[in-house]
Amino acid sequence: MRIVIAGGHGQIALRLERLLAGRGDEVAGIIRRPEQAGDLLAAGAEPVVCDLEHASIADVAQHLEGADAAVFAAGAGPGSGTERKETVDRRAAVLFADAAESAGVRRFVVVSAMGADSAPAPDTDPGFAAYLRAKGAADAAVRARPALDWTILRPGRLTDDPGTGLVTLADSTGRGAVPRQDVAAVLVALLDAPNTAGRTLDLIDGTTPIAEAVRAAAAG
Repeated sequence: MRIVIAGGHGQIALRLERLLAGRGDEVAGIIRRPEQAGDLLAAGAEPVVCDLEHASIADVAQHLEGADAAVFAAGAGPGSGTERKETVDRRAAVLFADAAESAGVRRFVVVSAMGADSAPAPDTDPGFAAYLRAKGAADAAVRARPALDWTILRPGRLTDDPGTGLVTLADSTGRGAVPRQDVAAVLVALLDAPNTAGRTLDLIDGTTPIAEAVRAAAAG
């Protein structure tokens, strides 16, 4: 398969690129700055420089031509202001979905955030509240596109602990943590499971092997 990943320099994206390239897939990662290319090359991915905050649909669609799947794993990051939550977490996600439609790429997987469908609690940090609202709006825009076979993955609190390969994956899991390595492994399994299209799934640590968890989610 050829898979194009938006946010190709992110911590989850780099892990995903290594996994996909390691099994022989053709992987391209979209990055903002040329100096990020070395990390992608080391992961086995083709670096594609394209700033999703300023690109047009046509700009992005040309990088998606011929792809079998697209993954939106970009994010403004915890140190960014509320404006970049809007330009990256919402607008760039919508742009990437528009570009996938334009390029005829049906399989579309999104890395979102747990709780993105709910109004943030009044005491939520303003930056995190803006992040959740942006992710929720982007997810709604993706769901409204019948031309995409979308799956939205909403991990819990991300950690850099070693992956265990054991998770809980369901429509709703409750709060919890999950290693980034396991998030990447679940994304690989979702890409291999087109029958998870149309599902929005929470992900946290658990006791179920990833392949089994994805099969159960698809059946559910």
